[in-house]
Amino acid sequence: MDEPHDSRRATNGITIPQSFLNMPRWWQEGAEWLAELPRAIRLQCEKWDLRIVGELSHGSHAVVVPVTRDGEEYALRIAPPDTDVADQVRALRFWDGRGTVLLIEADVDHGAMLLERLAMHLSLSDRPVDKAVAILGRMIRRLAVAAPPDVQSTATLARTIADDLEATWHRLHEPFDKAFLAEALDVAPGLSGTSSVLAVNGDLHSGQVLKGSREPWLTVDPLLLRGDIEYDLARVLWTRLDDMADAAEVVAHFETAVAEGGLDYARARDWVVFRSVEYWLWGLNAGLTEDPQRCRRLVSVFMT
Repeated sequence: MDEPHDSRRATNGITIPQSFLNMPRWWQEGAEWLAELPRAIRLQCEKWDLRIVGELSHGSHAVVVPVTRDGEEYALRIAPPDTDVADQVRALRFWDGRGTVLLIEADVDHGAMLLERLAMHLSLSDRPVDKAVAILGRMIRRLAVAAPPDVQSTATLARTIADDLEATWHRLHEPFDKAFLAEALDVAPGLSGTSSVLAVNGDLHSGQVLKGSREPWLTVDPLLLRGDIEYDLARVLWTRLDDMADAAEVVAHFETAVAEGGLDYARARDWVVFRSVEYWLWGLNAGLTEDPQRCRRLVSVFMT
């Protein structure tokens, strides 16, 4: 949910920021959906009796429109109507406002959600890294209630990812020293089994936690998983890595998150290594340049 920009496309009186149109997701898909987006917003507002009261914000996959209804403030979120929307709706219904934005209404077929209004331009990305990491650690624990038994397990994800890591490394022409790959594969068996049945947000980072009024900070766009709550600590760190001066500072922030979330230190370390190598390869395959370097730096800090 980033701030709007001045370069835009306008249709039906609704302005789509150019920065959203330029997102990498749309480089190879989504042109038809983007063209119809202003009309989709207007129709959804008519359906839910909403009035637009400000400019659109956006993340990488969705737009968010400030709206009102019967004097109450809400946010209309619209994304392509795929399985991600259904998954997010289920996650928000499950947590039901416990550390997450409240879901008011959902129209999965049209990729639409009506949400409680948060401070759309004030996220943990705007907070100093030490404060943000501490809050994210507490958020991990806040979300850690018993999960539904049918949601995907972090253990299953670890097995699936591990099965493909080396093949991907070879397919990308061995883009980094095999020692990094070996470290990830070494910790994978331990992560491929867990006794935890706790709920995990598999997409947690500073930009996904916004200032609220009902609670000081609330998570948006959660991904509901079950298992090790240490699973996404790597993302918490790599998304703020540029704010960490050296390895000692990285370790200090890691330890802050572990302490604030009541995490298992060794398991957290293993998940950081494993997820960082996974995302390193994913980023290289996607043509990213900065994130793979952040992953290299992060893994190097925790290499044994």
